[in-house]
Amino acid sequence: MSEPIVAAAVIPGANGAALTDVLTQQLRGLLEAGNYDGVKLLLKPVQEVDIAEAIGGLPRTLQALAFRLLPKDEAIAVYEYLEPSVQQTLLERLRSSEVLELVEEMSPDDRVDLFDELPAKVVRRLLAELSPAERRVTAQLLGYAPETAGRLMTTEFIDLKEFHSVAQALTIVRRRARDTETIYALYVTDASRHLTGILSLRDLVVADPEQRVGDVMTREAVSVGTDTDQEEVARVIQRYDFLAVPVVDREQRLVGIVTVDDVIDVIQQEATRDLYAAGAVQAGDEDDYFQSNLFSVARRRVVWLLVLLLANSGTAAVIASMDGVLKQVVVLAAFIPLLIGTGGNVGAQSSTVVIRGLSTQRIQSLGPALAIGREAIAGALLGLLMVLVVVPWAGYVSGGNWLVASAAGFSLVAITTLAATAGAALPLLFDRLGLDPALMSAPFIATATDVAGVFIYLQTASWLIGRFG
Repeated sequence: MSEPIVAAAVIPGANGAALTDVLTQQLRGLLEAGNYDGVKLLLKPVQEVDIAEAIGGLPRTLQALAFRLLPKDEAIAVYEYLEPSVQQTLLERLRSSEVLELVEEMSPDDRVDLFDELPAKVVRRLLAELSPAERRVTAQLLGYAPETAGRLMTTEFIDLKEFHSVAQALTIVRRRARDTETIYALYVTDASRHLTGILSLRDLVVADPEQRVGDVMTREAVSVGTDTDQEEVARVIQRYDFLAVPVVDREQRLVGIVTVDDVIDVIQQEATRDLYAAGAVQAGDEDDYFQSNLFSVARRRVVWLLVLLLANSGTAAVIASMDGVLKQVVVLAAFIPLLIGTGGNVGAQSSTVVIRGLSTQRIQSLGPALAIGREAIAGALLGLLMVLVVVPWAGYVSGGNWLVASAAGFSLVAITTLAATAGAALPLLFDRLGLDPALMSAPFIATATDVAGVFIYLQTASWLIGRFG
């Protein structure tokens, strides 16, 4: 029976989701049947990340049972891939000795991520039970501000000295490789642990065994500080194609490294926040939206909706204040949705490209003034192009009332220009104030242009009708 099980677990050509679904179904069936030897055979050829996803898909009553059947070393690796909610469930269901051993063997950065999700009382208890060395490292990382390089880094790295020979360095790498996060980037420090250089494993392997490390290392080492924002750390790794970046304290002493796998998590987290902000949804912890209860979902969405509702009341106030011209020419009301909808769309386009430009830092080559001017001109051009369609159509709909059509045309150009300018300027303003530019996203730009657009349209119509009507 075991042979078909293993074959099914490694489906040639299957994508990750399909493999996880098959694995979860088979794992559940074997656990419910009590076939624990079959579970071990099933999981033996499977990657840790796929095992973690499969365990996460099991009922809670079976998660701890499946986890206990893993070999010790594999269990620690699998645990670090599990979702925070599943990690907490396992901590509740495992024995105290198992929990302590698991937490003790985790890498420091993953342990800190876990502690961030746990209640303070549980964290204090686990910290007290750690070995002195692991307690000291964990407390050190927890002491740094959230979402900084210090909080994100791991202290498991290999450091060498300039006086080491290449042969000695290779011996050190072999001895410490199993206990470090990565061996592909090696760091050189002096007697005071100041970072003096960096060396790739490739350069070390191809170097003459008799050469000194100081002769083959790169002295111009790029590093980040412990208080560097995690988003900036991601940019540094992306810019220089690093597998890891060293982290130094204020005295330029090497205290840790941030690896590319942690940066990928940061990029995903920041992208999730930006997308939530773009939709006027309050960001939660990571990407837990679909695991949240409905009351939490409503709470996270209603805050911004209420803000937008209050802002949109300005549109109603403008229309109410201009009721005289609307009573005089009722057909004017027919074009309000068209104008404010177009303004909102143009503003959303401008804010999207500017926010993305800020995220990638490509907008810096233009500068704020040129970026805003460029979008304003683009908005005016878009308005002029749409006027060629809107004015004839408005004249037809209004029964040949070209004053109404002209008001719609003039207003459209003004609205698109204003919307593009606001869409570019507001995110840049928020960025300058140190706020998240993504907050000035489509819903907020649309709301602002709605109020201004209606005012411009009705004022233009009132002036044209009063002058030529």
